[in-house]
Amino acid sequence: MKPIGEILKNIRLATENPVVRGGFTQIPNFILRNPTLSIGAKVAYAMFLCYAWNNDFCFAGQDRMAEDMGMSRPRVTEFVGELERAGLVEIKRRGQGKTNYYTIHFRVQWKRKRSDVGPPTSGSWGIDH
Repeated sequence: MKPIGEILKNIRLATENPVVRGGFTQIPNFILRNPTLSIGAKVAYAMFLCYAWNNDFCFAGQDRMAEDMGMSRPRVTEFVGELERAGLVEIKRRGQGKTNYYTIHFRVQWKRKRSDVGPPTSGSWGIDH
C-alpha cells in the first residue's frame, strides 16, 4: 500500500482557509466512542494518526507529542501506555536516544460481557482486545 502523500501528490488545495491548509486528522468512531479510553489517550491516538498519515508508520518522539498536545511528557507516556495496554498501539523500542517505532492498530472486535440475567443492554458489550 502506498503512503497517502504519494497517492495525493497531484492534488493541490487552492484555499486560504488555514484549517484546510494545515491539514486535518480523522479519528475512527470506535476510538471516540470507547468509554474505557481516557480523553488523553484518544488525543494521543489522534496524534499518532496525524504523524503517520503521510507514511506507513511513525517514529513520534514523546517530547514532540507532549509539545503538540500541550501536556507534560509523563502524561503523554501515561496515555501511550494506556493505548498499548488496550492493544491499539504496538511499541517497538529502538534503543537508547532513538524514538520508538509505533504501529497503530485499527481493529474493533466486540464481545459480550458475561451477564447473569436479561437481554443485552448498551452496557453489556465491550471491546475485545
